[in-house]
Amino acid sequence: MLTTGGGGGTFYWFRNDQDIKIQGIVVLFAWGSVRELQLKSYIDLYSSCGWNSLVVLAHFFNPVFPERATSLAFSVLNELLEELRARPCPVVLASFSGGSQACMYKVLQIIEGTCEAHLNLDDSRLIMTCISGQMYDSGPVSVTGDLGARFALSSSVLNVPGSSKLVSMVAKGVTSGLDAMFLTRFGSHRSEYWQTLYSSVGLGAPFLILCSENDELAPYPVICSFAQQVQGLGGHVRLIGWKDSPHVGHYKHNPTQYRAAVTEFLDHSMSIFNQKLQKVGERTGMEGMHDKICELICDLQKAAVDSNQSLRRVATGPNDHFFLPSSAECQTTKESGSLHDEENERKSTVHLGSPPGLGPHSVLGQVLFDVCVPKNIEGWDIKFENRKPFETASKRSSPLKRMRRSRL
Repeated sequence: MLTTGGGGGTFYWFRNDQDIKIQGIVVLFAWGSVRELQLKSYIDLYSSCGWNSLVVLAHFFNPVFPERATSLAFSVLNELLEELRARPCPVVLASFSGGSQACMYKVLQIIEGTCEAHLNLDDSRLIMTCISGQMYDSGPVSVTGDLGARFALSSSVLNVPGSSKLVSMVAKGVTSGLDAMFLTRFGSHRSEYWQTLYSSVGLGAPFLILCSENDELAPYPVICSFAQQVQGLGGHVRLIGWKDSPHVGHYKHNPTQYRAAVTEFLDHSMSIFNQKLQKVGERTGMEGMHDKICELICDLQKAAVDSNQSLRRVATGPNDHFFLPSSAECQTTKESGSLHDEENERKSTVHLGSPPGLGPHSVLGQVLFDVCVPKNIEGWDIKFENRKPFETASKRSSPLKRMRRSRL
């Protein structure tokens, strides 16, 4: 069924009716002089390899008006997502002639989140995982300037026998008008287009480029430069160039080599998809492990806080009988002479085998008492290791500096 893509073109499915297992989906981006009858042979080729085809026919002026290309690309992605949500499978993007600039590069921008149209994060990840290859037949090219004029004027018009001078003037006028329009208004779109194709290397999908040295609409030096740039960015590129096959006519003139190259590439794309799925599974497992570790750390922190609060309650609770010594100086008033101090003082006077003159109130006893009992524990750090809890050393004042009595 033919579906309209927001005014930027149309698209339709061609599903494999052969009794073989469906391997994946090839999305064909056609534009300009590429006709449906030409695409039929490519669709049959993909079908024989077990792949369904989603054919996208972009309007001729989409490269000039990128918003139309964006509308079509967004509709195509939504259609593709309905299939992938039900059964994820490898997806190969196949561009013919200027189809990459008429729609395909906007698909890449939407997936990467660099376009005004957006997908939710889960859908973007799904599409990026499934894209396992990019094919360019007679491209990629930028249909701007003089090249755009060549596409606008079909060969059937330019090669009419005995063309009049009027036809030649019209051709030159169209060429000049397109040059001026592209240079002044759409030059930035051309730069954005190439940058998007280069950034698509990050998808981890290999490239297959099929071209000809004598193709005037898809200049061979431009395509070779693109392949070298992609390879320099870390992409896997295979470029196959013939001597004299025409624009979008490589399959017709070299059927055996073309079929072998495409079949091998589709098999490679399947293996790339399986590798991506494996990486996604490993990443998901690591994220699950990371969540468990975070939960364990949170439980340990909570237990440490509860333990610390319990220790404070033991040390400062009004109904408890365990008190830690304070670093404050003991006052000689009645307020400092609490019941606990008196009991501790009486207990400290009882020493088995201690001489009569060695008591807590004697000079020597007071000196020894100050040396043995730390006066400041508020700065103690209680650290838990594999050993028993230990204390950090705190500064000690001179035992003879001042006579103090500590509360125990």
